[in-house]
Amino acid sequence: MYVVKILSKLKSLVHIVSFTSIITFSNFSFAEKLGWPEKEELTFGFIKLTDMAPIAIAYENGYFEEEGLYVTIEAQANWKVLLDGVIDGRLDGAHMLAGQPIAATIGYGTQADIITPFSMDLNGNAITVSNTIWEKMKVNVPKIADGRPLHPIKADALKPVVEEFKAKGKPFKMGMVFPVSTHNYELRYWLAAGGIHPGFYAPHKGDTSGKLQADALLSVTPPPQMPATLEAGTIYGYCVGEPWNQQAVFKGIGVPVVTDYEIWKNNPEKVFGITKAFAEKYPNTTIRLTRALIRAAKWLDENNNANRPAAVKILSQSNYVGADYDVIANSMTGTFEYEKGDKRSVPDFNVFFRHFATYPYYSDAIWYLTQMRRWGQISKDKSDEWYHETAKKVYRPDIYTKAALSLIKEGKMDVKDFPDFSTEDGYRSPQTHFIDDIIYDGSKPNEYINQFKIGLKQGDTI
Repeated sequence: MYVVKILSKLKSLVHIVSFTSIITFSNFSFAEKLGWPEKEELTFGFIKLTDMAPIAIAYENGYFEEEGLYVTIEAQANWKVLLDGVIDGRLDGAHMLAGQPIAATIGYGTQADIITPFSMDLNGNAITVSNTIWEKMKVNVPKIADGRPLHPIKADALKPVVEEFKAKGKPFKMGMVFPVSTHNYELRYWLAAGGIHPGFYAPHKGDTSGKLQADALLSVTPPPQMPATLEAGTIYGYCVGEPWNQQAVFKGIGVPVVTDYEIWKNNPEKVFGITKAFAEKYPNTTIRLTRALIRAAKWLDENNNANRPAAVKILSQSNYVGADYDVIANSMTGTFEYEKGDKRSVPDFNVFFRHFATYPYYSDAIWYLTQMRRWGQISKDKSDEWYHETAKKVYRPDIYTKAALSLIKEGKMDVKDFPDFSTEDGYRSPQTHFIDDIIYDGSKPNEYINQFKIGLKQGDTI
């Protein structure tokens, strides 16, 4: 194995020397800017979800090696173990919940300077309920002409079920993957839009349960354990990424009722997280790993998802996601199955590169911060400027831009693949595609928070 590794390094070194020589003759200053990786051997962590795909593809397609990086990829037991691994240096970087670098930076849960130069995907999650709950819900769901449920299904259909549980003195329990996960905020958003209070956090009072004043009680369950926990009756529904919603369909134990694409069309999902110290100590390594991930993301989406079957085959390996090919393919190849047999076309259920998915927008970070404030994880009011400054500490489009421009100069990418870097300010245009029709403008965070009927507003405390 050691000899093979040395030969692999020599092969990649020859490639880089040859390539850099070409660049040197045509544009010497650019060759200097790209730079050699200061650290070549890296270990990256991930959780067994299909949206870790850019890391797997960058490895399997040789993009890391082409950057002079020799990467080991390790599955982690849960999101806390993964975050701790990046903080303590056991991992050089990781597939992360978008909320993790943000929460660490503001000191919620743990304190650490984590940044992201790369957004890993859009969409990819869903909310699943048990068969029993679905039977109670679906009488409240409008139908289309062929008798199937009309989508999107709002939490209005679940509210009478939750009220029935409350009347009987039974807590209505649901699972999400981590307190600062997209899944927690999406599940809360969907419930609240239907008049179901998902509960407040009060860290200033020592209460981090998130269950104060709650109609539905949300708790943490690691993604791969969601179906088994649902089947055991410990929870009645959950929000998770794939393939763990489709797994419930295949096992016949639950029904995904709404995707996050329907809750917020083209919402940001995971990010690739590294410490600020890593980026400062190894700037060339950071740019090169970002280049590899950008190339992988493009490969995943190019030619109308033509490479997705090959990606599914890779992800189904036990060292990656380890679920059956058909389970992963159910969502990764442009479809999504709700009730068993009710498979519908959702070409953007998983987006890795389209719609500038990989660009780390400040406004994406600010949305997470608004939800942290809405549900009490941020105890006190913050000024709009605080939101903007915090986003800029965590999301690093400057690193991304250097990586992207170098790929464009090499002919590996086209300028049209990216935002206009000369004018891009890091804020998406106001977004209108939410299940409750509330418009999100990342430049006005407090104005956004004040629109919600359920949740903390400016001036509110728990």
